[in-house]
Amino acid sequence: MRADRLLSELLLLQAHGRLTGKQIATKLGVSERTVHRDMDALSAARVPVFALRGSRGGWQLDEDWRTEVPALEEAELRALLMAQPRVIGDSRLASAAERALDKLMAALPGSLREQAVSMRQRLFVDTAGWRGNAEDLSVLPTVQEAVAHDRKLEICYRPAGRESGRRVVDPLGLVAKGSAWYLVANTPRGFRTYRVSRIENATVLDKASKRPADFDLADHWRSHTKQFKEGWSRLSATLRLEPRVAQWVRTWVTAVVTRDAEYDPDQWVTVKVQFDHEDEACFMVLGLGSRVEVIEPSTLRDRIRAEVAKVASRIL
Repeated sequence: MRADRLLSELLLLQAHGRLTGKQIATKLGVSERTVHRDMDALSAARVPVFALRGSRGGWQLDEDWRTEVPALEEAELRALLMAQPRVIGDSRLASAAERALDKLMAALPGSLREQAVSMRQRLFVDTAGWRGNAEDLSVLPTVQEAVAHDRKLEICYRPAGRESGRRVVDPLGLVAKGSAWYLVANTPRGFRTYRVSRIENATVLDKASKRPADFDLADHWRSHTKQFKEGWSRLSATLRLEPRVAQWVRTWVTAVVTRDAEYDPDQWVTVKVQFDHEDEACFMVLGLGSRVEVIEPSTLRDRIRAEVAKVASRIL
């Protein structure tokens, strides 16, 4: 097990050039103390690994030293092929990734190449939604170029429900979440996250961007998403539903049948539903019409009553 970990650490350093003890520990799921002991063991085995001090410090291999990359295991190959180029979303990037994968396939030993071909024939990734909705990722290659070369990026961005505006940002990284891509950037007002599909156009500027020395994209994203989720003003509602409707609601929103819920004499069932906000709850309840009854909260019940009265006044 330790030998596998030492090899993984070598390959990480060889791929990234320089990593802090914390970064290596996070990637391998061990403590920083373990990483430090492993580095000592590698050094004792005459592997030219050394520590650099300071804000940009970390562990690094001698630039002239390389180790042979071990052959892929079947599980590793399967995981690699699961990340098909189609997942990228943008056709140009997907095409480049497809060419890279073809080169890798060509370099595989015959038996493993046959396995890889068989696996690819049995996996297809469709990134389009059922209604044909798809993220507009036409500017993704431009954004990626700015991120890769540490260049300032001028974008025309259209926030949800607001007018477009131009801004110049320092790109720090790209994050893929589901089928959506996000640009994490530094601005005069601090870190900001931009949905790539809302960037109407982008221009890479011939000016170096500034990257904080201690910035870690994965740590930042985890912290950002945690704060975002904690800021949600979610609404919990208890609804009485027709059986078929209850089954449908379970597949549409996060619905949990209450522990003491039982089908009543009319065969209706009570469920507790979590909504992102009251508008979403109102929209769903009104759409279900006579097949739903709001038990609580009373504020939602009152709002539904008022909305129904407005509709009735326009029809009658």
